[in-house]
Parts: sequence; structure tokens; C-alpha cells
Amino acid sequence: MVIEACKERLMVSNGGVVTTKAKADCKFNNTSPKRIFMETLKTSITQHPFFDGMKPEHLAMLAGGAKEISLAPGDVLFRQGEPASHFYLIESGSVVIESKRADGRAVPVQTLGEGEVLGWSWLFAPFSWHFQAHAVEPSRIIVLSGAHLMVTAERNHDFGYELMKRVTKIVVKRLQATRSLLLDRPVEGGKGG
Repeated sequence: MVIEACKERLMVSNGGVVTTKAKADCKFNNTSPKRIFMETLKTSITQHPFFDGMKPEHLAMLAGGAKEISLAPGDVLFRQGEPASHFYLIESGSVVIESKRADGRAVPVQTLGEGEVLGWSWLFAPFSWHFQAHAVEPSRIIVLSGAHLMVTAERNHDFGYELMKRVTKIVVKRLQATRSLLLDRPVEGGKGG
């Protein structure tokens, strides 16, 4: 396939920057670098473990509004209390999820790595982040539009049900991690009883 042959010659980095030679090769093959980048992104999305076993017609609905980002260690993905509008697929690296205490200190809840997902707050009112997250190491993340996923789920209830089943598993895992964290911490400021 022309796209596959051209894609191999592209050196896609952040923002879809490609070499002059790669542009010329793709023009010769009548394929734009942007199209190659989008095809690569769609493939990365559909091959992510979170979507394993999803019907092909549902997989085709995922890429609207998607983009790929790179994070350096310490870069913030989202902050607790801010509006939630994205769903994140970790391609490489790792991200720590934290909860802020009343005194402003961040308490680590869970560290996630390659093949995992985060960010389900776009699904539930009040549509704000309940946690915060930042990169622990250099990370590549696919960002899916929560609005696109919500509209698609409303229009196609089979897709919506499948997505909700998968997201619910993530919510349960996050709650279990938080519960474990709470049970493992000593009680502050007093005696038991």
C-alpha cells in the first residue's frame, strides 16, 4: 500500500514535522504527510490494549479530534479541579496520578505505564478532574477528545455501552488503588479507637 511505503520514509515527530526528502517522496506517491500522520495515529489508537477486542466498526469511531503529545518528566497532564475533557492512552513512559490534600500536598495514588489509560472524569458531572497527573519519565500519550467520544456514544449506543464497560473497569481499578492507599497509611493526629 502506498501509505505504508511512504510512512516508512517519514520521520514524524511532535507536530508532524517531516524532512524535505520525506515530503518529496510522499508527494511523488500522492500522499500527504498529514494523512500519513493521521493513519499512523489511527493505527496506534486501534492497537492500544484498552481497545483490544473492540468491534472494527467501533474502532473506526475513535480517532475524531485525537492527537499525540510528548511529555517530559514533571510535565502536568491535568490538574485536580480543572475541567475534564480528554481521555489519555499511554503509549510509552509513565504517569503518576495524585490527589491533593487539604494542605495542598500531593499524595501519589497510582503510577501508570505503557498500555494503560487515564482520565475518565469527562464522562461524569461535574466534568472536572478528581485527581491530577504528571509524567514521571519521558512519555508519549494519545489524547482522545471526550466530547467526540460522548457524542459518538450518544449516536451509537452499542459503541457507548462498550466504551462504558471498559471505562468502568478503569474506575474500579482506580478506586481499589485509592482504597489500598488509604488502608496502608497510618492515621494522622490521634489515637485509634
